[in-house]
Amino acid sequence: MTHKGWHSRGYLPHFDSAETIQFVTFRLADSLPRAVVEALAKLPDNLAETDSRLDTGYGACWLKEPAVAGLVQEALVHFDGQRYRLLAWCIMPNHVHVVIEPMAGHSLGGIVHSWKSFTAKEANGLLGRDGPFWHKDYFDRYIRDEGHLARTIEYIEDNPLKAGLVSSSASWRWSSRRFRI
Repeated sequence: MTHKGWHSRGYLPHFDSAETIQFVTFRLADSLPRAVVEALAKLPDNLAETDSRLDTGYGACWLKEPAVAGLVQEALVHFDGQRYRLLAWCIMPNHVHVVIEPMAGHSLGGIVHSWKSFTAKEANGLLGRDGPFWHKDYFDRYIRDEGHLARTIEYIEDNPLKAGLVSSSASWRWSSRRFRI
């Protein structure tokens, strides 16, 4: 398997390299209205603004259902140590943040695709629905150094607190934070 380095699938740019720690965000299909997506696309560095909009809880927020959030969390943990090292995660009501290090022979796109494909089918079954579950693309940013890694993990594990969903990050059930304490 050859890693692609910098590439695009016609949407966001992606960086695919073995043993490069990556911060990944993927979201539900209905998590942002089209007008918001178009406005955000015009901003030069829209990550913070996109996350802020996601934290408002737009859409059906299927990930707030414990069975669905649990399914996604189990899928993230399932291939830890085999296809990637899972360093941190947080499942929010309408999006997911993950920090992983893909292992040789496993592309970032393939890993994210496997998570989204499996969980979409299973979650739609649990919810008694069909149709798109996840937005077709995902955001990724490679981690530059140890400081960047520490700040990124803190950022994603504090996301439920910042969004006003809990009074303590450690109490959010769908995050790696509770395993660090």
